[in-house]
Amino acid sequence: QLQLVESGGGWVQPGGSLRLSCAASGRTSSNHVMAWFRLGPEKEREFVASTRWSGDRIYYGGDVKGRFTISRDNAKNTVYLQMNNLKPEDTAVYHCAASTRGNPIMMMIRKAETYDVWGQGTQVTVSS
Repeated sequence: QLQLVESGGGWVQPGGSLRLSCAASGRTSSNHVMAWFRLGPEKEREFVASTRWSGDRIYYGGDVKGRFTISRDNAKNTVYLQMNNLKPEDTAVYHCAASTRGNPIMMMIRKAETYDVWGQGTQVTVSS
């Protein structure tokens, strides 16, 4: 069974950078879609970025495009989220998620209901 463990969160000042990691253990497949979502204070869960282990299906949420980069290291079964130029509104718990069912269309990749495996989350706080 696939399990996901996030790490790399913490406190950073506005304009700073962090890199989150999502280590996957268990059976992975090039067809699995991996994604990052975030849940901020008094906000709904928000899609951040996605990729597949094959390297395609890379999409970003509108608020992070140009500042965040998703990547993966297949040898380490790890997905990364490089976050640059962080803003206070990026403060949230960041969750890694995997969709192991089928090949979702682009619209569904941005929806939390598409994902059936979730990590426990890592807190990111951006403040001065």
